[in-house]
Amino acid sequence: MNKRAKHIAGNLVLLLVLFSQGCGVYSLGGIKVPPEMKTVSVQFFENNAPLVVPDLARKLTEALKDRIRSQSSLSIVTANGHGNFESRITDYSIAPKAIQGNDRAGLLRLTITVNVKYTNVFKKEDEFEQSFSRYFDFPPPVQAQETNAISKVNVMLTEDIFNRAFANW
Repeated sequence: MNKRAKHIAGNLVLLLVLFSQGCGVYSLGGIKVPPEMKTVSVQFFENNAPLVVPDLARKLTEALKDRIRSQSSLSIVTANGHGNFESRITDYSIAPKAIQGNDRAGLLRLTITVNVKYTNVFKKEDEFEQSFSRYFDFPPPVQAQETNAISKVNVMLTEDIFNRAFANW
């Protein structure tokens, strides 16, 4: 078989595999979404934490939307999605993790906790309401590191939320 024929045969096999996956529940990177599910809505995160960081709710909301866009073929809609996320930030804290000489923190821990309610019009058994908490340790000073620490925790939280909704973790 010459190179051209092998190339055509390889492409045909690839197309057959892709078309055969078009029915039923589809999986993209380990996620499982019912074929009739096309949209999801992500409500703005409420910030009910005792310590409120002004831009945190917006950043978490956008981070979850970005994760859904990048890891699924679902469209984000403002309301009435086939899936819906309602979330609130319940805790935000920065505390010393490791104390070094002269009673100063050598390491700080940022912890963010969110409560998420997920509903799914097609698979009620996938619905949940759950608390998610993640942390990131960083060296002082807070002012120089806090933005980066928030970004790191947001990535972990949105991964946990996404996996719980679409990978049943």
